[in-house]
Amino acid sequence: RGYASKSTADELIEAITEQYGTARDEFEIATEETDRKTVYAAEDRAAAREELDKLKAMYQEALEGENGEEIKRRIGQRIRELDAGVVELERRALED
Repeated sequence: RGYASKSTADELIEAITEQYGTARDEFEIATEETDRKTVYAAEDRAAAREELDKLKAMYQEALEGENGEEIKRRIGQRIRELDAGVVELERRALED
């Protein structure tokens, strides 16, 4: 029995999804630390921003390839939501 090989889009999405998971974890940690106003909050927000920036760079590079539309359709919304969440977290931190 033959196995279907993953498409390039699937491979890119898998890599981006893995980075999304890392960025999302950092965001959740940063949110918790910011809400509790701990001494680690600023450092955790910086880590969340760093992982988000890596994610956005991977995503942008993938969009420029031949599978850009499929990638945008499949994972673009999640990335935009996480981006908005990090921006909002940073805004909240400035107000405190």
